[in-house]
Amino acid sequence: MAGVATPLQYGDPPRLGAYVVQARLQALATGFVYLAQEADGRAVSIALLTRGAALDAAARERFLMAIRQAAPARGGVRGWVARAWGRGAAGAPQVIAMDDGPAPWVAVPYTAAGPGAGWFLQSVLVSGTLIGESHGPDFVPYWLGDRAPAIPLPPPPAPPPTETRRAVLVALSVLVALLTLTGAITWLLLGRGDEIPPPSRPLPPTMFVPTPPPLPSPSDTLKPSPIPSPGDSGVVSPRPSLPGDDSGQAI
Repeated sequence: MAGVATPLQYGDPPRLGAYVVQARLQALATGFVYLAQEADGRAVSIALLTRGAALDAAARERFLMAIRQAAPARGGVRGWVARAWGRGAAGAPQVIAMDDGPAPWVAVPYTAAGPGAGWFLQSVLVSGTLIGESHGPDFVPYWLGDRAPAIPLPPPPAPPPTETRRAVLVALSVLVALLTLTGAITWLLLGRGDEIPPPSRPLPPTMFVPTPPPLPSPSDTLKPSPIPSPGDSGVVSPRPSLPGDDSGQAI
């Protein structure tokens, strides 16, 4: 039967699979029953093992076996075998989702009256004997004291996005082209300014060949300059007077 909803407490999971956990419905020695909501707003009942029961392989397997016997009631070989042995679907609620990992849980439709997800927690504990009547005190599982909810492991992170081989080759080609262009521009801006021009071809050395001095010709011998006569020109050069020469002119 569905219990009275109480607020969530410390340690209760906020989500179980695709369901948002809203409140507690039952707190049993073997597990917890939660009221949760699906993405479309439908209310579901979820049964989750305690941490102690989830760590015990036998208790976890009994819980999963009860779920598997009820889940294939819609069809399949396992459902036919379960119905043939009189187990499974009788009295079990409809299983709509389950997780058989380290922290198993099962989700069924929520109804105010009728069996909820806590129905599957009844098979976790083993009581009595297989043959005959029980004698003496019943045993208590060692894990019964650990009543914290078994928290499922977080989902693994999504793999990093990968590109196709063609996209990688195109990106690599663009990168090589950009690097080549950058190197060429850098060489033009920096490399050409520091480049030393090649030395020009030196001129041939000048050859100085001494030449003999010119020899005078016979026609170039020195001759006395002729004294011009008075008749040659109207200008008479004055002759300097000598002492004792008293040949003056009339005044």
